[in-house]
Amino acid sequence: MQKIFVGKRLALVTAILLVGGHVQAQEVKDTLTLNLDRALEIALSDNPTIKVAEEEIALKKVSHKETWQNLLPEASISGTMNYTITAPQFSIGDETIKMGKDKSNTASGALNVSLPIFAPAVYRAMSMTKTDLELAVEKSRASKQDLVNQVTKAYYQLMLTQDSYGVLQKSYNLAEENFNIVNAKYQQGVVSEFDKISAEVQMRSIKPNVISAANAVTLSKLQLRVLMGITVDVDIKIDDSLASYETVVFANQLENSGHEGLINNTTMKQLELSMKTLQQNIKSLRTNFIPTLAMSYSYQYQSMNNDSWNIFNYNWAGSSSLVFSLSVPLYKASNFTKLKSNRIQMRQLDQNRIDTERKLNMQITSYQDNMAASSEQVSSNKENVRQAEKAVQIAGKRYEVGKGTVLELNTSQVQLTEAELTYNQSIYDYLVAKADLDQVLGRDYVIKK
Repeated sequence: MQKIFVGKRLALVTAILLVGGHVQAQEVKDTLTLNLDRALEIALSDNPTIKVAEEEIALKKVSHKETWQNLLPEASISGTMNYTITAPQFSIGDETIKMGKDKSNTASGALNVSLPIFAPAVYRAMSMTKTDLELAVEKSRASKQDLVNQVTKAYYQLMLTQDSYGVLQKSYNLAEENFNIVNAKYQQGVVSEFDKISAEVQMRSIKPNVISAANAVTLSKLQLRVLMGITVDVDIKIDDSLASYETVVFANQLENSGHEGLINNTTMKQLELSMKTLQQNIKSLRTNFIPTLAMSYSYQYQSMNNDSWNIFNYNWAGSSSLVFSLSVPLYKASNFTKLKSNRIQMRQLDQNRIDTERKLNMQITSYQDNMAASSEQVSSNKENVRQAEKAVQIAGKRYEVGKGTVLELNTSQVQLTEAELTYNQSIYDYLVAKADLDQVLGRDYVIKK
């Protein structure tokens, strides 16, 4: 027996790693019983993509804080010690003037404080970092909605495969029971060999479908486990079926006629925030044409031309200054080029927004149409199941009294299987369309406590 291991976190399973190992014939696994809410809760709790998005939000918060801190005063302390070997000197006519004293020490210490008074670039940068934070939050929201969509559809897929396996297994059991009855009658000489062969072929033709359905259940479980971030050493079980969602289908028919539009759609919100960022960037570039004003204060304490190395014996004198700095930009060619580039990007983004909005509205219409069609099919297919069940009963009774044929019996059973599979498929189609519609409309999933 082989034990299957899956990597901790993958967006979607595309490959299965098989690691050989000898285990006991009866392998005991922990079983995790799930419903949809529990599956979503587990998936959202420790997903790497979600955690990366949350860390990005934290990073943008730090960046925003760092930006407005540029408006705070800056203070520093500095000190120097200078030993003059030979002091500089110069001549004026016949007179030589010496600047300082040979073999002497000069020491100084200074306190410097600077404060921006008017800094438009900083103000605009603060607005931009705030928008960057909003964009990071929206991207995190988009990641959660995408994960919810994937897990929800994987859960529905597991229900579909389980229900399909149940239908096919029931069909096989019924075909096997019919074969046993027909074979017994054949042994008694009541029916022909043709009837026996027909019943046997019917039974054997269903078996491969049952095996394929079982494999589909295994794969569906694997896909759901990967999305939830759990390994296959923990088996999952869902006590749920598509038939239990029939009431949901009909309850949502009234809601299908209208929707909230794209107000909460995360793609549109990201485009709007990107447009806002470009607008703020243009305003920020315009600050390159605006003067800036800053103030600085300096206090210096110094002593010059000392013969000793002991600074405590020096004669110290202090001085201070207050400086206002005004910078007026005149011309820089790249500023005009950057403004032009940003305006082009805004026009591109606006066209992209229009195109995206049109496509999203088409998706909404398509999902709503699919939901409406599926809900009608559910009603029709449910009635088909009832009629097919009656047909099986009638065909069985007719064959028992010798008025019917094996062909009628086999046909009725095939029709019942197809009706049940189609019924489950129509519910599944509705639920998948509903999940996709919820994502496009930007409906957030709230974990139920």
